[in-house]
Amino acid sequence: MSISSGSFLDFTDTTSLLGQTGGFNFESRDRDLPFTAKDEPATLPRVDSLIIITEISPWCTVVKNSTGVTLNDVCTTLWREYSETMVTDEELSKLHVRNQDAIKRYAASGGAANSGWSAYYSAQPNAPQRLRRADWLREFVYFKDMSRKDHYAKQRLGYAASNIFVLSLSQY
Repeated sequence: MSISSGSFLDFTDTTSLLGQTGGFNFESRDRDLPFTAKDEPATLPRVDSLIIITEISPWCTVVKNSTGVTLNDVCTTLWREYSETMVTDEELSKLHVRNQDAIKRYAASGGAANSGWSAYYSAQPNAPQRLRRADWLREFVYFKDMSRKDHYAKQRLGYAASNIFVLSLSQY
């Protein structure tokens, strides 16, 4: 089972309550496509909870819906967890100092929201007081896919289950 790409979830969009969820199609690359499948079940058969892990961050995101987890539940919960939850000093201290500095520099530069030409023509911003989980991801803020990887789940969590998915993120 996998939830495929073609949609993206931008963890850098802080202008809206739920982030930006849309789709991409090569033939319509001049615009974002509306996320019309948001009310579709995230899995078949439906489950009331999903556990989402990723290979580039240490957190588990638990998505719950008593009537069955939808694609919108997945996107909303991921955005909320990574945009609104701050990285603790203890979590950051577990990284190598070089990686800590890279995350701090990325956050200080405005992250992905300040990429492109604006990064070259704007004043150097001050470092943020606290780092968001999205800062940890650096430029990998776009949803690529989610798939079952039982070997990785066992390595990471100590067990595998049918409702554990590994999230893959992309730069674009």
